[in-house]
Amino acid sequence: MAATDFLETAQGRRLAYHKSDGAGPTVVFLGGLKSDMEGTKAVHLEAWAKARGQAFLRFDYSGHGESSGKFEDGCIGDWHEDALAAIAALTDGPLIVVGSSMGGWQALLLAKAMPDRIAGMVTIAAAPDFTEDGYWASFSDTQKQVLETEGYVELPSDYMEPYIITKRMIEDGRQQLVLRDAINLQFPVRFLQGTADTAVSTATAVRLVEHATGSDIRLLLVKDADHRFSDGPCLEIIENAVLEVMDAQ
Repeated sequence: MAATDFLETAQGRRLAYHKSDGAGPTVVFLGGLKSDMEGTKAVHLEAWAKARGQAFLRFDYSGHGESSGKFEDGCIGDWHEDALAAIAALTDGPLIVVGSSMGGWQALLLAKAMPDRIAGMVTIAAAPDFTEDGYWASFSDTQKQVLETEGYVELPSDYMEPYIITKRMIEDGRQQLVLRDAINLQFPVRFLQGTADTAVSTATAVRLVEHATGSDIRLLLVKDADHRFSDGPCLEIIENAVLEVMDAQ
């Protein structure tokens, strides 16, 4: 197993990453909230890319995995800065961005920040604007008061220990919203969504498609697939989606 490399960013963060050289475009995997680059989808895609001789990058946002910092100190904007720093320092030329859950939001932010670099996009259970439309919209008056007075609230998770959601994350999220206006995606895009996903609804996926503008945008709903979207058939669907956007150049 290859040793982890580290990148020091201008913001003083130390980002853990694995990069494999190969032909372009470079496939960049963007993980989800509290996920890390050792997840099933990231590792599988890396092996798939290596077998094809395709350049590939996976990394941990600050406060995630092997990178520096605490999760509770981070926010969407910080992790967007991390993605920009990793891509600028570690890749050249066109990119195929693959974003899972919160990584789907990050992929859309990259599309706004560097549209000329992105040659294609695949999202898996994309969760754009979840801090506002998911967390804040579902908070009770009591939770909102606790957030104001204590600076954070704890939310249960189906996957691990409770999430600590901070006031900073909510406030920063409002500066990163992408579903309030049209999203210009002038490259091939495949949105993948499982119908059994309890974290991101199919309604969110449809809303995303409705806000996206471009000539080659498709949504694939996979019956009974859950939020992980990482069993054998789902991994094959991801591979095929990456190939589709790559071949559509």
